[in-house]
Amino acid sequence: MTSLSKRTLLTALAALPVTALFAPLAAHADIEVNVNRGDVQPLPIAIPVFAGEQGADIAGVVSADLQRSGLFRPLDPASFVEHDLTVSVLPKFPAWQQINAQALIVGQSSLVAGRLQVGFHLYDVFAEHELGFNNANGGGLQFASTPENWRRVAHKISDAVYERLTGEKGYFDTRIAFVAETGARGAKTKRLAIMDQDGANPSYIPAGSGEILTPRYSPTGQEITYMELRPEGSKIYLLNLDTNRSESLGDFKGMVYAPRFSPDGGKVAFSVERAGNSDIFVMDLKNRSTVRLTVDPAIDTSPSFAPDGSKIVFNSDRSGQPELYVMGADGSNPHRISFGQGRYTDPVWSPTGEFIAFTKQVGGEFHIGIMKPDGTDERVLTSSYLDEGPAWAPNGRVLLFSRQTGPGLPKLWSVDVTGRILQPMPYPGAASDPAWSPLLN
Repeated sequence: MTSLSKRTLLTALAALPVTALFAPLAAHADIEVNVNRGDVQPLPIAIPVFAGEQGADIAGVVSADLQRSGLFRPLDPASFVEHDLTVSVLPKFPAWQQINAQALIVGQSSLVAGRLQVGFHLYDVFAEHELGFNNANGGGLQFASTPENWRRVAHKISDAVYERLTGEKGYFDTRIAFVAETGARGAKTKRLAIMDQDGANPSYIPAGSGEILTPRYSPTGQEITYMELRPEGSKIYLLNLDTNRSESLGDFKGMVYAPRFSPDGGKVAFSVERAGNSDIFVMDLKNRSTVRLTVDPAIDTSPSFAPDGSKIVFNSDRSGQPELYVMGADGSNPHRISFGQGRYTDPVWSPTGEFIAFTKQVGGEFHIGIMKPDGTDERVLTSSYLDEGPAWAPNGRVLLFSRQTGPGLPKLWSVDVTGRILQPMPYPGAASDPAWSPLLN
């Protein structure tokens, strides 16, 4: 496989609810997964049940995480020849070679003074050595948490393995905010919902008198901004996820919508519609001062900052139909970047700055696509009756979006930037307007 440069594993994890420790073992590096190839075959990986407390549950979540990435193929445990592995004993590599396992995860968990401690090691089976994690001693990793947070421990293990084998940051220890829809057509209730990225632990913000739309995470993941639509108008709110309390960003003349944080979390960009004309504004959250960025008779909306905060991509019909434009963060030099067939909406800059994702309508179909910030290298990743609202994973590798097939209900789906790994998200209800959190602390 093509070699990738390695990035140092982020190990500065919060003391609560999850902490990371290190175990000294020899480190080598042979197996690497090239995430940039659209024809890459999933890597066969063996993930036996971890020894100790909740070992089967932890191994199951790790296996599901890696399989959903599309880059790994966890092997059937019924094919395993060696059993009852522990972190203190080197595995018998021939036993794993005979089932063609390329990589092997061996883990062990225990309760120590009321805390759950989970250690694991990652092995290159055919090279017959351990793959270290670039910590001070090389070797494996150990995470500690309260017992009820065992799922987060499993997600952190998945992130560590993903990064070690691909060179890219993982995205498993994250959450997803979205609009949960219930009720019959014409009488739907739209509530703000939050779940783990694998669909576990969904929670719902109590419904108010209006419809919740376009939730967006702050860069710290501690706040969400969203729009609430009521018969008398709309407002933009900030929700503090620690206190579960919301506050309005103020009263505006006209309809306010499409809020999104700046990369430093200090500002929120949004649109204001007055008398059929929409323009983009930015509010400083410290002093609540507001600056108007666009002055145009067209509809300007859906602002999204570049990750360095220097530019904003937005949607405008100033050329006659919805297209994508980029301008300076102060509103300077607006210029069009989309020139393909169809109508472009919902632009969002990737966390790496490499791409801008968008929704595109061509004829009777909707698509999720990406292009470079200068408008080149446009690629359509999905096509269906209605695909819309792309949202990036924090590593810039995967996109969430809402898909509706014919008269059915909208569901959450994901696709990677190659377009090859397309799959429904594990949430059973109707859902739209997804947003992906940063990696949790």
